[in-house]
Amino acid sequence: MTDTFGTPSRRGFLGLALGAGAFGLAGAGKAAPRQVKTNANILILGAGAAGAALANRLIERLDGATITLVDGRREHWYQPGFSLIAAGLKPASYSVSQTTDWLPSDVTLKQDWAANIDPEARKVALAGGEVLSYDYLIVATGLSLDHDAIEGFSLDMVGQDGIGALYAGPDYAAKTWQAASKFTEDGGVGLFTRPATEMKCAGAPLKHTFLIDDLARKAGSRGKMDVHYMANNNSLFGVPIVSEKVRMLFGDRGITPDYSHVLTGIDAGSKRARFDTPEGSVERDYDYIHIIPPQRAPDVVRQSGLSWADKWVGEGWMEVDKASLRHLRYPEVFALGDVAGVPKGKTAASVKWQVPVVEEHLVAQIAGDTTDAAYNGYTSCPLITQVGRAMLVEFDYNNNLTPSFPGIIAPLEELWISWLMKEVALKATYNAMLRGKA
Repeated sequence: MTDTFGTPSRRGFLGLALGAGAFGLAGAGKAAPRQVKTNANILILGAGAAGAALANRLIERLDGATITLVDGRREHWYQPGFSLIAAGLKPASYSVSQTTDWLPSDVTLKQDWAANIDPEARKVALAGGEVLSYDYLIVATGLSLDHDAIEGFSLDMVGQDGIGALYAGPDYAAKTWQAASKFTEDGGVGLFTRPATEMKCAGAPLKHTFLIDDLARKAGSRGKMDVHYMANNNSLFGVPIVSEKVRMLFGDRGITPDYSHVLTGIDAGSKRARFDTPEGSVERDYDYIHIIPPQRAPDVVRQSGLSWADKWVGEGWMEVDKASLRHLRYPEVFALGDVAGVPKGKTAASVKWQVPVVEEHLVAQIAGDTTDAAYNGYTSCPLITQVGRAMLVEFDYNNNLTPSFPGIIAPLEELWISWLMKEVALKATYNAMLRGKA
């Protein structure tokens, strides 16, 4: 695993990354039959990371099945790269490929958006008017960014007047760097926000804060900056021990955490932001603000009757069993990825371990069998804390740290090997996952 200079080789890093989270498929003692002959009609909504990975795996397991994916986006976005783009470390093109690049030839892609899901009739209507029936439905639509919830903000502002928003896409991540780089040069007050809703990759707001802080230090301009992290509650991360570690790092680096500050609006002209706090609405001046909006299930899911009625009200995440990811009221329906209503799991690493679980349950169901394959909430966050250093934080539903490489990678230490896992090996692992190989 090491090259002639005693440092881990690229091949070695890929091996580490491919092994990461090896215990995420907990309880998978009984597997479904390896291959099943069937004429099942399987519909997958979403051809992103989860949908593509599952399609590639099912095509090997189900002989004779009809597999159809629905996705109106022609581009595939490698979203873990957005933080690197927004720090000027990668170009926007780093995260862009074509949806069709990752799909097997034996599946059908409908390049349209799902407009209506009728789980009683087992039909999905597309925006273009076509209606598709299904025997089994996998909802892997991802989530929606509710930018309209931030009064006074629109995406055409990103990159101008000190406004960043890296979540919106690779081009917006690049525009975010335009605004952030000016901030690192000119200094002033920086506000780094996080929404109160569930969100994808909850470490991304922290990564952007740490990276901009570090880049300013390297440029010799950190002394001109007043950096604030606007936490949505009284914690900096959902896992208490990680939250405490981040608090300590913030203290060391002069980053001020402002707890229970939820962004509700901005006045771009006067560079003022408005926050809801326990004491009421407050306004704060800024020279740079990074906006991450509330995040919800797409409208088509929220209006389908598939969402939780008593959890995450207003967010619309799908009502599924947290271990099997099967819908609690419609046993032929599963959820994958961001849209699943489970306590953890809105990361690409989570998808890697959710997909085999859904695969096993679906194949077993088609074969008239059962499986005890279970997703344990495995979530991984290579939490970048400076250029060249990161913490490889892995945890489960119970907030237990679940390091894949105990004794090799300490989860709460800032290590260069964790940085290389993020910057070098992760994309190759992600691509292998898309093809159903990881």
